[in-house]
Amino acid sequence: MNKEDFITKASASYNFQGEWILAGSAVFDNDYETGVQVKLPLKTFNRHGLIAGATGTGKTKTLQVIVEELSNAGVPVLVMDVKGDLSGLGAPGTMNPIIEKRAKHIGISWEGKGFPLEFVSISDEPGAKMKATVSEYGPVLLAKILDLNDNQAGVLSMIFKYCDDRNLPLLDLKDLKTVIKYIQEEGKEDFQRDYGFMHSTSAGTITRAIIGLEQQNAEDIFGEPSFDVFDLMQHKNSGEGLINVLRLTDMQTKPALFSTFMLCLLAEIFENMPELGDPKKPELVMFIDEAHLIFNNASKSLLDQFEMTIKLIRSKGVGIFFITQSPTDIPAAILGQLGTKVQHALRAFTAKDRKDIKTASENYPYSEYYKVDELITQLGIGEALISTLDEKGRPTELVHTLVRPPFSRMDVLTDFEIGQILKTSSLVKKYNVEVDRQSAYEILQEKIAGINKKEEEAQEEDYGKLRRQDDYERPAPRSREEPSNFEKIMKSPVTRTIATEITRGLLGVLGLRSTARRSSTRRYR
Repeated sequence: MNKEDFITKASASYNFQGEWILAGSAVFDNDYETGVQVKLPLKTFNRHGLIAGATGTGKTKTLQVIVEELSNAGVPVLVMDVKGDLSGLGAPGTMNPIIEKRAKHIGISWEGKGFPLEFVSISDEPGAKMKATVSEYGPVLLAKILDLNDNQAGVLSMIFKYCDDRNLPLLDLKDLKTVIKYIQEEGKEDFQRDYGFMHSTSAGTITRAIIGLEQQNAEDIFGEPSFDVFDLMQHKNSGEGLINVLRLTDMQTKPALFSTFMLCLLAEIFENMPELGDPKKPELVMFIDEAHLIFNNASKSLLDQFEMTIKLIRSKGVGIFFITQSPTDIPAAILGQLGTKVQHALRAFTAKDRKDIKTASENYPYSEYYKVDELITQLGIGEALISTLDEKGRPTELVHTLVRPPFSRMDVLTDFEIGQILKTSSLVKKYNVEVDRQSAYEILQEKIAGINKKEEEAQEEDYGKLRRQDDYERPAPRSREEPSNFEKIMKSPVTRTIATEITRGLLGVLGLRSTARRSSTRRYR
């Protein structure tokens, strides 16, 4: 390995003409090459990327650095903050000996700086609520989210058509469940006549899938007001891109909900963003931390949808970066679409770890200067192997890089600081309001109540007719002045004793007690 050749080749590989993002400086044979700065061309950030590495190796700070650079370049950002450690982007960092030493190695002047933040949320975390209605998801996407087969997906499409034709708004999952129940009971004949037969098994499967989603608090992402994705693409008066921090600290135990939200968000962005081709810089870059939460439990249909979206959304000027521990956490079809790769250290504790490291090293361009599979285990904190695409879309030289320290705080904001940001947030004022307009649930509840009322009135009317008919057919009572023959016989002294015995005998216990009392009287007479 020749150091001069490496410096010449690396310098040429990372010498871009357009706007770029500074990542750090090259390292060769454990020497920091101050004259070879590693830059990432802004033009290629819609070609997606990966930041990988074991816990504690510095991948979150690398994410922080890239987000800062994008904001400075006027590119809005959406960051998924799963661990809750990215809020520090909103406050300036403070100098310390480690930062001073690293800045000197890289050849930059370091100054603390805070960046413009907005907090958004799909749970109980503070921030502007990001919701969408069931109708906005649509039957095709919702069927993939619920993991329905083709027949069940067809039934769901018929249900959506039924609601569209009858002006039944589907705003949340409660509306959808109510419609399914109504079709099975009161509206069965109407539905079957216009749309076809809905088997109870399919209806039950769809309902159970909805309930499973509800158990992960899906009501937090379904409903109104619907979030406008263009609100994620704001700029400050200074020209900086707004950093939207989506706090997801309570999402690690709800992977299905996280996948559902991400797929809906990507679909919404794809549908609404205009076709831009190959812009000079992206319109929005999204960073998905703990990406394995999306892929580990995703169905095949969800993975297929993700793959298709990743392939197509770049032409809308949108870039997506996945942050995870190992590249093997990302499906191969999606991993192949990621143009920029930042690999921090991996640790080999087991045979599987060693196998994963070998696989990970094969995901990077061949380098005659590094033994990648060995170097991955030897990288220090804040060091990474970087490969990106040049301005013509070609992979650059793989470079061992000392990543620059963040300008913002490398710690979280306090609750008070977060509260101050939320107080001045235009998104919180816009979206954190209660909206409960009439939807399918209320409309069908009123309809069912009306049907029940008519049935009760009909029953009362039928009962009244029977009563009137019974009164008409019943013979008039005899006048007390004309006793019947039976009454004359009963009044006779001869029959009075017999009648008393018969009547009391019909009353059970009373008859037995009377008989016993008379027997006792006779005995002691």
